[in-house]
Amino acid sequence: QVTLVESGGGKVQVGGSLRLSCVVSGYTDSVAAMAWFRQAPGKEREFVSGISYHGSYTDYAPSVKGRFIVSRDNAKYTAYLQMNSLKREDTTVYYCAGHARDYPTQSEKNYRNWGKGTQVTGST
Repeated sequence: QVTLVESGGGKVQVGGSLRLSCVVSGYTDSVAAMAWFRQAPGKEREFVSGISYHGSYTDYAPSVKGRFIVSRDNAKYTAYLQMNSLKREDTTVYYCAGHARDYPTQSEKNYRNWGKGTQVTGST
């Protein structure tokens, strides 16, 4: 069994920054590529960013490219999502996902392992 736990969510002002973390524990060999998704109320879950097992390949949704940076530290079994220049539409629940293949995909159907999510909220 493998567990993914996100952290780092919270309140942030428009234009601000936040860093999310996702720690993998348990049967860590079952998680190679990792990705971040988000889901706003009433909307489908959407791909945000993904990173290959060795970190050499990264992928971003057009809406976050140039503002968000995905990274990982395999020694700590942790993936990160650095979010900069946050917009109001970025404030929602973020989920970490992983699968056994080396490279991420943008389809959530390819991911078997998911965290429970962390909330990013806009502050006034």
